[in-house]
Amino acid sequence: MGNFGPVHDTTPKAEAAAAPLIELDNFLPHRLNVLSSLVSQALTRVYGEYGIGIPEWRVLVSLGQFGVMTGKAIGARTHMHKTKVSRAVAQLERRKYLTRRANRDDLREAFLSLTPAGRAVYEELAPRARAFTDRLAEVVAPSDRPAFDRAMRQLTERSGKLVGESKGNTT
Repeated sequence: MGNFGPVHDTTPKAEAAAAPLIELDNFLPHRLNVLSSLVSQALTRVYGEYGIGIPEWRVLVSLGQFGVMTGKAIGARTHMHKTKVSRAVAQLERRKYLTRRANRDDLREAFLSLTPAGRAVYEELAPRARAFTDRLAEVVAPSDRPAFDRAMRQLTERSGKLVGESKGNTT
């Protein structure tokens, strides 16, 4: 009889320990989540001195970019749950950074926009956030940036499709 190597315990417990089905540090969803978390934590240094958190930042930037939006539109664009958007809007409204105007066609929603104080905060923070982005992107060689941007866009699109599939929508 030939030697086929050492005898291994083939119980399910031993197999799981010998060959993990997923190595967390190489699991793409985990790696993207860690990256997102670290980037968000680092970015809070740009806007944190204003006493706003990540959700408020996303609302502020959305209104800074698009002018007038509904909470529902902000939630769709930022992928935030409506309760998180609502709390962020309330916080920014208390700080006098945004104002709401009732939608006469649908009284359940309001049109949101930055106040002059909110616009001033946005205009002060936007260049600093751009500088943060530039500094972060320095690790990607300029010649690799188009491929990196394409991969990010494709991963985002694929993830959106997978979310749709998980909800029974295969479009």
